[in-house]
Amino acid sequence: MKLYGKNPVLERLKSNPKSIQKIYLQQGHVEGGYIRQKAKKWGIPIHDMPASKLLKLARNLNAQGIVAEIEDFQFAAYDDVLATALQKGATLIFLDGLNDPQNLGVIIRSLSCMGGFALVLPAHHSVDVTSTVLRIACGGENHMPIAKVTNMALALRQAKEQGFWLAGSVVEGGKEIFETEWPFPLALVIGSEQKGMRPIMQKHLDLLVSIPMNHERLSMNAAQATTILGYEILRQRKSLRPT
Repeated sequence: MKLYGKNPVLERLKSNPKSIQKIYLQQGHVEGGYIRQKAKKWGIPIHDMPASKLLKLARNLNAQGIVAEIEDFQFAAYDDVLATALQKGATLIFLDGLNDPQNLGVIIRSLSCMGGFALVLPAHHSVDVTSTVLRIACGGENHMPIAKVTNMALALRQAKEQGFWLAGSVVEGGKEIFETEWPFPLALVIGSEQKGMRPIMQKHLDLLVSIPMNHERLSMNAAQATTILGYEILRQRKSLRPT
């Protein structure tokens, strides 16, 4: 798969250079010297290209003069993610049927910036981690474990058996997030853009939460909701740490 753009490629060079197979670099790139230095250190071949050819390779996307061929995305094992999250006090975010790659990219970027989160995706009826997702994530995929499971309900039960409290985000009918005392360790389920959370997921939950909104006819997309929920979780989690 391909990785487009300066920040995604530079972050991959810093964090996971072994996953890069080759780099296509626009001739005269302003950071060409630094990129060559890093690539040489890891034995990554660089192919120089005029701007017109690179634009064609990037499918007319704004690749900022650089494209990398990388290995297919490597998901973390769910059991490992579960154990690490419990050990480090991280919050699990289950995305139930998300279909928009841009939303997934924003979610990865936002949660990675906050820190202390791990992501769980279903293997079916969900967007995958694609080149589009990685371009939007802007390197965030290097700093947060992402697992894929075949049975989300079973994965939730496993988390509960390990001591996680299970919460779910709903548009209405849940307790307002700013009035909720979040229990930790925590796993949060966020539903798809169109259908929300599936009933099979809701029956495992300990609590439902909602983001307060002034206009009933409006709603947020999954990425916006996840970012708001994530920051509130982060705020409360930090308040529990000893000073």
